[in-house]
Amino acid sequence: MTQKEDYSRLTRFWAELFDLIAFMVFMFWIVLSVRFFVFSPYTVLGASMMPNFSDKDWIIVEKLTQKLTTFERWDVVVFVPSGKSIPYIKRVIWLPWETVLVQDDNVYICNKNTPPTLIKTSSNLYCEKLNESYLPAHTQTIATCWMNEFPVVNGYFVMWDNRGRTTDSLCCFGIQCYQGANYTVSNSDLIGKVWMRLFPQYTKF
Repeated sequence: MTQKEDYSRLTRFWAELFDLIAFMVFMFWIVLSVRFFVFSPYTVLGASMMPNFSDKDWIIVEKLTQKLTTFERWDVVVFVPSGKSIPYIKRVIWLPWETVLVQDDNVYICNKNTPPTLIKTSSNLYCEKLNESYLPAHTQTIATCWMNEFPVVNGYFVMWDNRGRTTDSLCCFGIQCYQGANYTVSNSDLIGKVWMRLFPQYTKF
């Protein structure tokens, strides 16, 4: 083998090594960008979202919805509420410019488009019972913290699927609404929407 051939082989080796390193660096930045700006993994802790999400379920949260559009009713979201330091998982129930009414163990949605009924808010908005087919039959919702009517001007009103708990918008995430705490979740508090549930308990599938 001549010196020229040795040099050519060495050059080819370093070129291929450089291509491999460049590809690995490129893939690393792609994965890192997706991890921090598009999707993030979380683990559900506790029974707050049962029966639809169980303790130790793994979930993937996508972060683009609040940047590109708005959330819809019944979306499941992850956020850090004002006054708290840990992420919460809850379901969006009411949207901006609606009013939440909890009455007779039922939940009502009230807005300007609601058809006339016997149920009204203090501001004379008509209300209709919310269809919560994702909950077990005969689920009861009880107003807590001295409030049963919640006007939503900005942000979102969210609740746990497990209505036996109250550290959601009904009670201002445990801060207690009658002290003037905010019961809505603002866009700045939101991390994203639950996109996928991984490795759920097989009995819950």
